[in-house]
Amino acid sequence: MTDRENPVEAFKRSTAAAVRALSRRADVQVGFSTEPPGVAGLRVRIPTPARDLNPHDVATLRGAADAVSLRLRFHDNAIHLQRMPLGDSARAAYDALEQARCEALGASHMPGVAANLEAALDERYHKQGFERLEEREQVPLPEVLRLIAREAMTGAAPPPAAEHAVSLWRGWIEERLGKDLHGLAGHMADQDAYARAVRKLLTELDMEVGNDPDEPQEPEEDERDSGENENEPNKGQTQGEDDTQSQAESMTSQETQESDQGEQADEGTGEEGDTEMGQGEGAEEPAGPGQPWRPEASRRNEPDPNAYKPFTTRFDEVVDAAELCDPEELARLRHMLDQQLVHLQGVISKLANRLQRRLLAKQQRSWEFDLDDGILDAARLARIVVNPVLPLSFKKEKEMDFRDTVVSLLIDNSGSMRGRPISIAAMSADILARTLERCAVKVEVLGFTTRAWKGGQARENWISSGKPANPGRLNDLRHIIYKDADQPWRRARKNLGLMLREGILKENIDGEALMWAHNRLIGRPEQRRILMVISDGAPVDDSTLSVNAGNYLERHLRQVIDYIETRSPVELVAIGIGHDVTRYYRRAVTIVDAEQLGGTMMNKLAELFDEDDRRGHSGWR
Repeated sequence: MTDRENPVEAFKRSTAAAVRALSRRADVQVGFSTEPPGVAGLRVRIPTPARDLNPHDVATLRGAADAVSLRLRFHDNAIHLQRMPLGDSARAAYDALEQARCEALGASHMPGVAANLEAALDERYHKQGFERLEEREQVPLPEVLRLIAREAMTGAAPPPAAEHAVSLWRGWIEERLGKDLHGLAGHMADQDAYARAVRKLLTELDMEVGNDPDEPQEPEEDERDSGENENEPNKGQTQGEDDTQSQAESMTSQETQESDQGEQADEGTGEEGDTEMGQGEGAEEPAGPGQPWRPEASRRNEPDPNAYKPFTTRFDEVVDAAELCDPEELARLRHMLDQQLVHLQGVISKLANRLQRRLLAKQQRSWEFDLDDGILDAARLARIVVNPVLPLSFKKEKEMDFRDTVVSLLIDNSGSMRGRPISIAAMSADILARTLERCAVKVEVLGFTTRAWKGGQARENWISSGKPANPGRLNDLRHIIYKDADQPWRRARKNLGLMLREGILKENIDGEALMWAHNRLIGRPEQRRILMVISDGAPVDDSTLSVNAGNYLERHLRQVIDYIETRSPVELVAIGIGHDVTRYYRRAVTIVDAEQLGGTMMNKLAELFDEDDRRGHSGWR
C-alpha cells in the first residue's frame, strides 16, 4: 500500500491543512510526534495519530490541532509579554487563561471545534489523573482557572475528568473573585483588555503580578507624605521649625540604623522600612524592579538561612541511580536509551568529535625555554660551542590547566521533562560524558526531583503538627547521582537509562538542587569547576507554594544563583528547554526544541573552553 493510499498519512495531510486553514497561516509547519502538542513560532507539534484511527483518538488529536491553531490565530505574543506578571505562579495562570481565551473564541463560533476541544481537554486531564485527586492542594490552580474562565466565556462545563478537581477550588475562587471571572467574556476579542482584566484577577488571588507597564508608579510613602504636608495650611512658623528639626533628627537616626550591621537592621523603624513591609514580604522583597533578591540585614558571604527553609529534611535523600531500580530493569532501560541513540548518533557525534578536537588541540605540548634548571635544551647547544662563556640552557614542559577540570551536569528530572526532553537529556549527557572522558576531563551527571507528587512525608508531618504557618518547603527531595566524577563511564552507563523509567520524574525544587551540585564541586580537588544546569521550567512544588508566598521557590533560586555567580569559584551555565532561563542566570541560553539540546551543550562547553578565563587560568587559550 502506498503512502497516498495509507489512511493515516491521508489523515495527517488533512489535519495539517485544517491547521493552516483555522490559523489562517499558510506558512505554518506541522509536525507529528509523541510529545505533547505545542507551538514554537510557526512550527506546530501535534500528537501522532493511532494506526486504527479510532473515533476517540481522532477527536482528541483534532482537539489538540484546533487548540494550537486557535493560539496561532488569536494570540499576539508581543501583547502577551508586555502584560506578563512577575511571579511564576502568576505566569502559569496568565498563560492558562490566555489559552482559554483563544479556545473560547473558536468554540463560540464553531460547534465542531468546541467538541474537539472538549475531547482533547478530557483526555488531557484523564492522563494527568485529575479524577483521583481528593485534596485541593493537589490540583494545579492555573488549570482550574482556565476551566472556570472557559465556562464563563462559553458556558461549557468542565470536562468529566476534571469536574471533581474544579469543584475542590470553585468555592475558594468564587469567594475571592465573585463574578469577576464572568466579566472576561466582554474582553475576549481584545487581547490587551483581556490581559489587563486577568492581571486584576490574579492580584485578587494574592499572586505576584507586578506594576502594569502603562500605569505610572505610585510615589514612595515618604514622598506622598511630603506632598501632603506641602498642601496643608501653614500652622505657624514655630511649629514648622520644630517639625523640620524633628524630621532631620529622624533622618539622622534612620541613617545610623541603616548603617548598623547588627540586629537593629532587622527592626525597620524608619518610614522606608514600613513601606517595604507593606509589600507583604518584608525585607525579603527585591530592592528594585528586575534586581535579584539579596539579604539586606546581613553582610555575610553566604545565602541568608532565614530566607528559605525546609520544614524537615528527615525524608530527603541523595541516592545512587542503581539503588532506585533492579539490575534487570536498569539493563532494559539502558537498551531503550541505546535504541534512541541510534537516531541521534550522527548529529551529536559530529558535535562531540568537534569538541574533542578542540580539547585535544589544547593538549599539545608547550615548553618554557631559557630556564636555569629542567631538561637540557639540545637545540641551543650550538651557541655554547660558538661562545663557551654562555651558560647551558634548560627547558621544561608547561602544565596544562585544562586537564585539571571537572564538569557537572545537573539535569531537571521533573514531570514536565517527560517524553522527548528527558530522553535527549539522557542521550546528550551520555555522549558528553564519553567525549570529555577521552580528553581527561572528569564529568559527573546528577538529577533532581522529589520523592512524591504534591508533598510527601514532610507534608504529612506538617499536617500532624497542626499545620503551622509559613512552614517552608513541604516535599521530600530526591537528588540522584547517575555518574560520579571519579567513576568511569563504562561503569555508570546503565545508570543513565533510569531517566526513562516511568514514575521517576516528579516535581522540581531547583534552588536546593543547585546548591547541592555546587557543594559537590566545591569539594573537588580540580582547579576549574563547571556546573551546567539543564531545565525546562522554574521551580514548582504545589505542596510548598500552596502554603507559602507564590514566589517562595523562585526567590530562593535567584538567591542561590546570585551566590554562585558572584562569590563562588564554580562557573555556572544554564540551558533552558522551552523556558527562558536568561532571567535567572547570567550565562544562559534558551532552546525551543529538545532536539537542539545535544548541540547546544557541546557548543556552550566549547565556548567555555575557548574563552579567556577571567579567573587566572592563562593556559586555557
